[in-house]
Amino acid sequence: MTDGNFISYLRVSTAKQGQSGLGLEAQRHAIAQYLNGGARTLLDEFVEVESGKNSERPKLVAAFGACRLTGAKLLIAKLDRLSRDAGFLLGLEKAGVEFVAVDMPHANRLTIGIMAVVADEERRMISARTKAALAAAWPV
Repeated sequence: MTDGNFISYLRVSTAKQGQSGLGLEAQRHAIAQYLNGGARTLLDEFVEVESGKNSERPKLVAAFGACRLTGAKLLIAKLDRLSRDAGFLLGLEKAGVEFVAVDMPHANRLTIGIMAVVADEERRMISARTKAALAAAWPV
C-alpha cells in the first residue's frame, strides 16, 4: 500500500445526497480506514455536491491544485467518485495528478484504464435507464 501525504476528495451527485450526509460519511469512513493502515497523512479534504459529468468541478480543481502544491496524492473512496468519464480518468496522468482509489489501492495504469472504460459505459447505461424511466413516467 502507498504511504505518504494525501488530499481527499469526496463527491455526491445531488443536493439531497449532500444534505443526508450518508454518501459523504461512507466515503469519509473508507478513507479513514485506508489512512489508518500505514504511514499516511491526510493534509486536506475537499467535498463537493456536483454531477460527475462535469469535469470542471471547482472543488476537484482545488484538490488537484493542492496535490500539485504539496506533492500529495489525491485519495478517493471509489473511482466513480472521481469520474465515470474514461477520457478524463486517463488524462489525469498527463495532468500530473496521482491518485489512489481506496476500493482498489493496488491498481496500476492498466487496471485504471480498464476500470475507466467500464465506468464510462456504466455512465451511459445510467443515462439510458434514466431517460427510459422519465419517458415511461411522462409519455408524450
